[in-house]
Amino acid sequence: MPTGLKLERKNAYLAKLVKLVEETPVALIVNVNNVGSKQLQNIRLALRGECVLLMGKNTMIRKALRMRMDELKAEDENADVSKYQNLLTNVNGNIGYMFCQIDGSLEAARAAIDKYVLPAAAKAGVIAPVDYVVPAGPTSLEPSATSFFQALNIPTKIIKGAIEITSEMRVITKGEKVTLSATDLLSKLGVKPFEYGMKIVSVYQDGEVFPASVLDIDDSVLISKFLTGVSHVAAFGREVGIPTAAGMPHMFIKAFKNIVAACVEIEFEAGEKVAEIKAILSDPEALAKLQAAAAAPAGGAAAGGGAAAAGAKKEEAVEEEEEDMDFDLFG
Repeated sequence: MPTGLKLERKNAYLAKLVKLVEETPVALIVNVNNVGSKQLQNIRLALRGECVLLMGKNTMIRKALRMRMDELKAEDENADVSKYQNLLTNVNGNIGYMFCQIDGSLEAARAAIDKYVLPAAAKAGVIAPVDYVVPAGPTSLEPSATSFFQALNIPTKIIKGAIEITSEMRVITKGEKVTLSATDLLSKLGVKPFEYGMKIVSVYQDGEVFPASVLDIDDSVLISKFLTGVSHVAAFGREVGIPTAAGMPHMFIKAFKNIVAACVEIEFEAGEKVAEIKAILSDPEALAKLQAAAAAPAGGAAAGGGAAAAGAKKEEAVEEEEEDMDFDLFG
């Protein structure tokens, strides 16, 4: 067990971590793989007075959080220790904590993290974070280094005592291990294909841990999400027939469209009738046929009336003749 000064430093570290967790509302959980001490020092200097960067072993961090949880439960069995538990479940890998103590320091922390990124040479056996393609063109290597290019199947030719690459070739693939041949070749070319810096893993705020992607949410994203929700509410209200504030504009628009459609239909029918009348008036033969068709029933009715009158006159003449013939021969 640690004793003396070492134990005192350990206890001070545990107390500092717990105090920062309890008093700082926002913190960044950062990964520091392949980050040098000079980079950490530069970030600390850039954020002095705004953020506190606290590094430590995972065992120490877990112990501090568990001790605080036990203390709170000993004082009150119903104590809320969820924020410590949330942090405890995210203690994995080579991580550290950046506690943002004042308003606006979160953006300053992100800016400092993005600023202090250093190029690094490729190392054999390391998982490549990016692809790298050797461009075509002349190099400063002598013909004796041709074997490095042959090992990677890179086509070359000798021009004026130097190797020239005839076509570009990918020598490092993202997500795959860097080979020894690629490391030696890039070292001879003086290329540092990788960049290493601190990376934000998660965000701790008010006892909850969120993925780092929440930091990229801006006003445009929030507005689009809100408008999507409003459209869903409007669609649901229109489907079930319940008027809502979100659906009222759509109801008015639909009513206006129906009115316009009705007016257009009426105008279209009237337009057809007007066109038909204009066509008849512009064609004399069609107009004459229409007049003849209209006059034919009237002529038939007149002829029928004349025949009826002639028949009546004939009946009257017959009756008169019968009356004249009614006389007494012996009178």
